[in-house]
Amino acid sequence: MTDTRRRVKVYTLNEDRQWDDRGTGHVSSGYVERLKGMSLLVRAESDGSLLLESKISPNTAYQKQQDTLIVWSEAENYDLALSFQEKAGCDEIWEKICQVQGKDPSVDITQDLVDESEEERFDDMSSPGLELPPCELNRLEEVAELVASSLPSPLRREKLALALENEGYIKKLFELFHVCEDLENLEGLHHLYEIIKGIFLLNRTALFEVMFSEDCIMDVIGCLEHDPSLPQPRKHREFLTKTAKFKEVIPISDPELKQKIHQTYRVQYIQDMVLPTPSVFEENMLSTLHSFIFFNKVEIVGMLQDDEKFLTDLFAQLTDEATDDDKRHELVNFLKEFCAFSQTLQPQNRDAFFKTLSNMGILPALEVILGMDDVHVRSAATDIFSYLVEYNPSMVREFVMQEAQQNDDVSCDDDDILLINLIIEHMICDTDPELGGAVQLMGLLRTLVDPENMLATANKTEKTEFLSFFYKHCMHVLTAPLLANTTEEKPSKDDFQTSQLLALILELLTFCVEHHTYHIKNYIINKDILRRVLVLMASKHAFLALCALRFMRKIIGLKDEFYNRYIMRNFLFEPVVKAFLNNGSRYNLMNSAIIEMFEYIRVEDVKSLTAHVIENYWKALEDVDYVQTFKGLKLRYEQQRERQDNPKLDSMRSILRNHRYRRDARTLEDEEEMWFNTDEDDLEDGEAVVPPSDKMNSDEDLMDPISKFMERKKLKETEEKEVLQKANVTGRQSPNFKLSFSSGTKPNLTSQSSASNHPGSPGSPGSPGSPGSPGSPGSVAKSTPQSAAITTKGGLVGLVDYPDDDEEEEDEDDVDNKEESPPLSKKSRLAS
Repeated sequence: MTDTRRRVKVYTLNEDRQWDDRGTGHVSSGYVERLKGMSLLVRAESDGSLLLESKISPNTAYQKQQDTLIVWSEAENYDLALSFQEKAGCDEIWEKICQVQGKDPSVDITQDLVDESEEERFDDMSSPGLELPPCELNRLEEVAELVASSLPSPLRREKLALALENEGYIKKLFELFHVCEDLENLEGLHHLYEIIKGIFLLNRTALFEVMFSEDCIMDVIGCLEHDPSLPQPRKHREFLTKTAKFKEVIPISDPELKQKIHQTYRVQYIQDMVLPTPSVFEENMLSTLHSFIFFNKVEIVGMLQDDEKFLTDLFAQLTDEATDDDKRHELVNFLKEFCAFSQTLQPQNRDAFFKTLSNMGILPALEVILGMDDVHVRSAATDIFSYLVEYNPSMVREFVMQEAQQNDDVSCDDDDILLINLIIEHMICDTDPELGGAVQLMGLLRTLVDPENMLATANKTEKTEFLSFFYKHCMHVLTAPLLANTTEEKPSKDDFQTSQLLALILELLTFCVEHHTYHIKNYIINKDILRRVLVLMASKHAFLALCALRFMRKIIGLKDEFYNRYIMRNFLFEPVVKAFLNNGSRYNLMNSAIIEMFEYIRVEDVKSLTAHVIENYWKALEDVDYVQTFKGLKLRYEQQRERQDNPKLDSMRSILRNHRYRRDARTLEDEEEMWFNTDEDDLEDGEAVVPPSDKMNSDEDLMDPISKFMERKKLKETEEKEVLQKANVTGRQSPNFKLSFSSGTKPNLTSQSSASNHPGSPGSPGSPGSPGSPGSPGSVAKSTPQSAAITTKGGLVGLVDYPDDDEEEEDEDDVDNKEESPPLSKKSRLAS
């Protein structure tokens, strides 16, 4: 069997019962050794990669639809489709599939997936065809029973479908429908309803093509009007012929396209309005109906997109000032529906669609439409704009920047005519009490200013260029309602709709604080935006006050000293503290949010803000004792002051902390190896194995600040204990200097060394067991009798401990104890 190549698109059915385009390529059939059988192969036309490799299984049900589609299921919930460019290619591949399965190529479905029982198989073998009753009025009940009994069995459904196709039975049923309507034969109409509903559940494309033809589709709808469960028949045909009007805003010259549009609308109406809601089991039996509508829409969009004259006329009339309002309204609604249809396209086709619209000038056209007074036209234009932003925000950004550049070139300072500013103005002027349109527009603005979807190339950075444009030309329009409403100590307008609008603006500004770094920082500080935002803390609407607080919290969370200095210089915590005190003892979201902000300052140890809050607002907050946040802040502040008053002690603390480290196990092993390899005779009398630290020479310098600190510590000990007992607050506390004695060794803090008086003392790190013996690491030479015997911990000088390092010290102690044990065991061995 020779390979034949035909151009196809590969589709897969997703979980939402929508077809996903997997790519375009050329299909062939041939034997695949790995799959051990004849297979369908599709190779991408772009790079030749394999898009599809599917074995033609003898038990797989293949369906041929609309002359150019082959659909099948490879596994449960995994449907595939090949859409051929030419009917000849589809026929050729279909013949090969039927040849492998031993089927007649004239059928449109090879077999069904569901296995039949042995009894049914025997019955079907003995009766190769299904004989339908004569299509007569008195036999309708018999036909309805036959259809209902065939639906549970896949093979019987197949035979019923073939019988209906071959005998032209459906058109005969519609003739009987007219007879029943003329005679007002309700029983016959009810039987026809059940028959037509059952035919839909047969899920056959060939039957749909007959039923949805121009001659039959209204009869199908008429049969489905007479639901036996309803007291009165529905009037779907009346709606479609009298109420629903097809408006040809731009003349369509192609009759095939016009017929396809009518057919798709009516079939969609049948699916959505006429057919009863399908059960879980019936949903899968209508998959062919979904596919029929989907491929019709794809075909309509493609035909319109290829008609350049049609689109040229459309955009010319949209932007023509002579076009009357009613006509423009119809044009905009058509374009909106056209874009909505495009959402059914796959990514590659949708790219081509929007590229065509962009080349036709859709954005300048939208700019003209958005500047009009008609609310309905503007609403439709907003929906079209949302499709464009969701598809490609970079395209919209590039357009508005080019527009601004053109205005600059002609020395036009009118920013109001810019497309983005028109969008902002429509958001601000939304008349909907719930601000539904404003919420949609705010989402579009957020997408446009989001750096995450901005492009960066070697030649230009979209983020830098667009944000510079936005803050220069658009930000003042966005913040105008906020600045106008916050000129006093309280919001000048505090109604619900205004508050909702300001909350939306604050939401976008908060997003900008998080993502725009220096652009928004310069704007906030130069325009004093935060002070104006905090006026809204006095709003009677809690959601708006919380939006203002969230804006400040986002700024503080950046821990940027430029922001911090701005906050302190303008005393911007004052409205927050005032709102906290006015809230009283109520345990609500406002209370929790304000406490969380101060807790963040304490936990993150934002020193400048800590000092500012305590120095300016401590008296107002000192009585708050149901949380320890503010007392913890006060403790932080006092610890900062201690360090500022004693810079020498603080610098010593830094030195010691830099030298506190956990020794690496390999280093310890190397030192032990060197220790045991050192011959005692190689050491001179009094020579230290490890040279003494240079810090030991500065004993008096170290001891002096500690003595002073201890005196001051005793004076404040009582107060500190009370605060510390209450301060059961989570978070890492600032270091509080205190002397700590390790459990491993006892420090001997004396001004005179006892090394010479107690040569064998194990407590002093520099005491040799005997002259010339390798006593302990860090032994001190006899020539330094005035050196202080300062405790070593793990081979390093250890003098001061810090309470915030308790957890770290516990781990260090465990390691140090393990590290110290080898030298001790060596001492024992040497002593013995």
